[in-house]
Amino acid sequence: MSELTPPVQLPLGISLREEARFENFVTGDNGLLCEALKASSAGGGDPVLYLWGHSGSGCSHLLQAACHQADALGRQAAYLPLQELIAFEPSLFDGLEQMDLVCIDDLQLIAQQAVWEEAVFHLFNRLREAGVRLIVAATQSPAGIQLALPDLTSRLQWGLVFQVQPIQEAAKIDTLKARAASRGFELSDEVLRYIMHHGKRDLTELLKVLDELDHASLSAHRRITVPFVKQVMGW
Repeated sequence: MSELTPPVQLPLGISLREEARFENFVTGDNGLLCEALKASSAGGGDPVLYLWGHSGSGCSHLLQAACHQADALGRQAAYLPLQELIAFEPSLFDGLEQMDLVCIDDLQLIAQQAVWEEAVFHLFNRLREAGVRLIVAATQSPAGIQLALPDLTSRLQWGLVFQVQPIQEAAKIDTLKARAASRGFELSDEVLRYIMHHGKRDLTELLKVLDELDHASLSAHRRITVPFVKQVMGW
């Protein structure tokens, strides 16, 4: 990278979640995907990875995990959640070819927005020319998000495309138990059944519930029971 190139300036407030790491992701049937992401974060593997899955499937977690790992390896990574960035100008992509890894989240949000599609198209070409690894996530496959720019759809299919496979119920329960144990408390089977029945089904939301219950329990000096869950969550 040239010393004359100015540093990348991204809008303030974009940061990685500390817990969004590979070791905190329930792999399930996503073993090959995780290995591909780890290789990419280290500068190897395919130049372009595209992963897709419904909201809460873990795409955002995996992109941030790749950035965390790249950072640990001394590589520069940029995480770009379009949900937060689409209010800005596409010029925020300028200079990203300085990075070692670029991760774009929620790509479906730019569908049919010509200025943004063209910006991603040109970014793709600059990153490829500079040898920068690119990981993209969306809620649908490259063809499924129905971009207006055919050349962008084509480029997104040049690399490996993975559908993030859903986590089975048993794995979710095991994860909740393990997270609780790591924080020094246990969840009874009765409480687990209640949370699984009344909470949202994706693991990310279930872990948020667990975090909220943990904080409330510590503040109130109370055990986490079904009545306590009802009180805190309003279910």
